[in-house]
Amino acid sequence: MTRRGRILLKTLVWGACLVPLALLAWRAWTGDLTANPIDFVTDTLGRWGMRMLLASLALTPLRLVLGIGWPLILRRLLGLFAFFYVSLHFLVWVVLDHFFAWAQMGADIVKRPYITVGVSALALLVLLAATSTSGMVKRLGARAWRRLHRIVYVAAVLGVLHFMWLAKVGRIEPYVYAAILAVLLGVRLAGAVRAFRVRRRGTRAGVTSESSSDNRPPRRSIVARTEIMGGPDMAPDHRTKGADAPLGLPRPPALGAVPGGARTHPRNPGRPSRARFVQGR
Repeated sequence: MTRRGRILLKTLVWGACLVPLALLAWRAWTGDLTANPIDFVTDTLGRWGMRMLLASLALTPLRLVLGIGWPLILRRLLGLFAFFYVSLHFLVWVVLDHFFAWAQMGADIVKRPYITVGVSALALLVLLAATSTSGMVKRLGARAWRRLHRIVYVAAVLGVLHFMWLAKVGRIEPYVYAAILAVLLGVRLAGAVRAFRVRRRGTRAGVTSESSSDNRPPRRSIVARTEIMGGPDMAPDHRTKGADAPLGLPRPPALGAVPGGARTHPRNPGRPSRARFVQGR
């Protein structure tokens, strides 16, 4: 995708992500926020924050399953909009629902589990949003940054739990979000296991090749190989004067030797050795 295409796509997605907020503002302007406006606004902002968070998490499984990688350029944008809507969800709870009653809010966070997990998810999203810039990637390092941003899955699980515990009985939307998150986590886990097996197989192959090359004996000369196979340096010296053969028997005479000390040809005993003939000449 070209640079102009990326800019156009991000602009369209940016505008689409602002549509729910614009509709909510329009309903507030027209007085169409139901009988419980605070609960309606809080619930709407929280639902859209959860949807955008799941959308940002779905981009990597989309690449793993279908091989479509270009939507990954929208991952940070969707994640930041998820943080934006969740932050508005929290601000409505603080300002309009509790009117900055910090003591009461603290007691609710401690006593009510769904508020505890919701605030915990928001804290994780704050950390992720603060470290989402390119400068933080360079400062932390790519590997450390990726490890840090894996906590987005923890934030998503906490958000789903918050929604499930807060929802009324009979409402199936939180369970739909839970099922979607389970599928996304399953795809990511399968991809991680596959990548781990590939790396492990490559590591084993590298270790095997290195060990085989290290254990390979050095190349030796013909003389050295002869000595290792039972040459004169490994076996007892047959030419040593007075040396006996095994079992105490006298050693046989050397090949081509006669009792008088003269040497004959090894193949024709009646023919004098060439060495003796040359010496006689």
